Amino acid sequence: MSDGTPADLFFDAAIGLLQRVREEEAEAITAAGTLLADTVAAGGRLFAFGAGHSSLAAQDVVYRAGGLALMNLLAVPGVVGVDVTPATLGSALERVDGLASAVLDSSPLRAGDALVVISLSGRNALPVEMAQRARALGVQVIGVTSVAYATQTTSQHSSGTFLKDHCDIVLDSKIAVGDAELTLDTIPAPFAPASTVVTAALMQAVVATTAATLADRGIEPPLLRSGNVDGGHDWNRRVMTEYGDRIFYRH
Repeated sequence: MSDGTPADLFFDAAIGLLQRVREEEAEAITAAGTLLADTVAAGGRLFAFGAGHSSLAAQDVVYRAGGLALMNLLAVPGVVGVDVTPATLGSALERVDGLASAVLDSSPLRAGDALVVISLSGRNALPVEMAQRARALGVQVIGVTSVAYATQTTSQHSSGTFLKDHCDIVLDSKIAVGDAELTLDTIPAPFAPASTVVTAALMQAVVATTAATLADRGIEPPLLRSGNVDGGHDWNRRVMTEYGDRIFYRH
């Protein structure tokens, strides 16, 4: 590791990754935002899914001030964040065949909707099956993943495929295999993961594109406002009433 504090070096690494996705994924971000805008305009619903820490970026765009009211979290019990005990159970559930199909079959997802599947490695059974099954149902799928894993690791799904192989649009987070940006001679393992920073930024960039695309078409984007500004709650009640049939996190 070169000169500079660990904090400085981490910020440099994160900024470098953000610059890469800004430049290299611009076309895919536009395509993803357009897909979501098309879905909203056509009366479809929006869902986001991620397992473990990948769920953080999914949760970041659900019921969010400044975000789209129509973005719903597709939750799989035991894999949303690290709130399950023991935390290692969540990792084990990601490798269970059939779990994604069971979740989708009991979810409100239907043909004409859009689903964002977030998985850093994209190699486990859950995200692969989630994308496969959703597309079979007529749902358009956006995958957010690190494409590097598909060439440097082995798939854990029975098909031997990765999340990226089952998506209409793929956003590559550019995160290196192992998700650790720093090394020190005095520390035996690489450390300082940046996937959450980059993936959350990708998601917000897509949502921003969606809102602007809708506005360009003369459609008011169904955005939420902060409840901590005057009039925010009244604004949100109006939006939730108008789009109540496409919002599932309030029931």
